[in-house]
Amino acid sequence: MAIHQFSFPTRIHFGPGAVGLLPTVLAEASCSRPLVVTDRGLASRPEAISTKERLAAGGLDAAVFAGVFGNPVKSQVIAGVEAFRQHRADSIVGLGGGAALDVAKAIALLVHHPGDLFDYEDGKPDARPIDREIPFWVSVPTTAGTGSEVGRSTVIADDATHVKKILFSPRLLAQRVLIDPELTLSLPAPVTAATGMDALTHLVEAYLARDFHPLCDGIALEGLRMVARSLPAAVAYARRIDAGERAIFDDPDHVDARGAMLVAAMMGGVAFQKGLGVTHSLAHALSTVCDLHHGLANGIVIPYAMRFNLDAVPERLGALAAAAGVPGGAPGFITWLESLRAEIGIPNTLAEVGVRPDHVDALVRVAVADGCHASNPRNVTEADFRALFHAALGAP
Repeated sequence: MAIHQFSFPTRIHFGPGAVGLLPTVLAEASCSRPLVVTDRGLASRPEAISTKERLAAGGLDAAVFAGVFGNPVKSQVIAGVEAFRQHRADSIVGLGGGAALDVAKAIALLVHHPGDLFDYEDGKPDARPIDREIPFWVSVPTTAGTGSEVGRSTVIADDATHVKKILFSPRLLAQRVLIDPELTLSLPAPVTAATGMDALTHLVEAYLARDFHPLCDGIALEGLRMVARSLPAAVAYARRIDAGERAIFDDPDHVDARGAMLVAAMMGGVAFQKGLGVTHSLAHALSTVCDLHHGLANGIVIPYAMRFNLDAVPERLGALAAAAGVPGGAPGFITWLESLRAEIGIPNTLAEVGVRPDHVDALVRVAVADGCHASNPRNVTEADFRALFHAALGAP
């Protein structure tokens, strides 16, 4: 497979081996001392080790900041800024899933912007402007989920309250994006499934969002078509590799499925600039209150959210069904979401992942305050959120 290059508006390199372009990309930008921002679990894996070795072989003096873990919080960003300064870095490489890429963006913001990170919170009445230099930074995703590699925003939680804050500016876009399916070939099946459902949810909610944006609508539909074709295959390959079938690791069909999921996730990151919806408000609350993985939360609750939206946008849900290649219009699409969830190992209910009825009051408070449901095609009240959480818990 060739390495393709395109801009939208970020310059993107996609294809097996694309990460090999990293030293050249940095050298072209006159950068020689990158800080690689990655997560704790990835730092000791071949993907991260080989990246640092590749940079060294290209004559670059790279340091690694591996202080990202779980849902990203402000203290991780502050530690990353200190690592940037101690290394006298001139650039950043974000390597990892959505958490590492979000922290990389926030570090890039705070290096030359004074004050507290949350002084720059999007929508805050007295927010400080993001108007100073942003270091050259390159995003290299190692999961196919958030689309953060092409996003203009970063989501960072407060350490004490766990409330998520959004920092937004087109200036936060990575200057280059390297999308390499070979970096995702060893992802375990549960991670493949959860991140894949995150990508799917971005595409679905972007298409249903009430704002007018036909460009994003087209991207969302094509991205969903790719997910419907490739996510079950990617999970099936991951299960076989998890079981020890290393011989299929480099199977061309496996590489194609992983590549398609990376592209679909990127498309979701572009499409949801139109808006998101109730699924994300539910999921953000679950991450805040119960520390549930964002993609897993989306995967569990999306059928309940789509059933809530059914009467408001039956035609749009029918178009999603057509894009996914499933019969039955809008009801058929919801049935397909449930069957897909079962096929790839996503639980049916929140109770199966430890969420309890006594969490609901706190979950509702966070969900109501979350901004994503403002663009949902159907207005969502506090009572609606309460009913949705109880339904997703599996309550009769």
